[in-house]
Amino acid sequence: MAEYPDHKTNLDALRRIEGQIRGIIRMIEEKRYCIDILTQVNSADAALMRVHDKVLEKHLHGCVANALKEKSDLKRQKSVDEILDLVKRSRK
Repeated sequence: MAEYPDHKTNLDALRRIEGQIRGIIRMIEEKRYCIDILTQVNSADAALMRVHDKVLEKHLHGCVANALKEKSDLKRQKSVDEILDLVKRSRK
């Protein structure tokens, strides 16, 4: 069974982001000024990207690094293919 990295450190950030999203919903319900809403959306988006970067870093340093040490060419290639697929999907 594969051992996955611990992502508990991201939970606090995700809970803050969840609060930001609820705040944005309230702003829209209250028909607040568009620029104020967009400012908050940008803030939530940036916070989510920071979580993304932390999870990706853990994946590269943990899961991918371990896969590249494997004797099996298939396991190494699968890990590289996963990263390439992720990069391609993030460009859409």
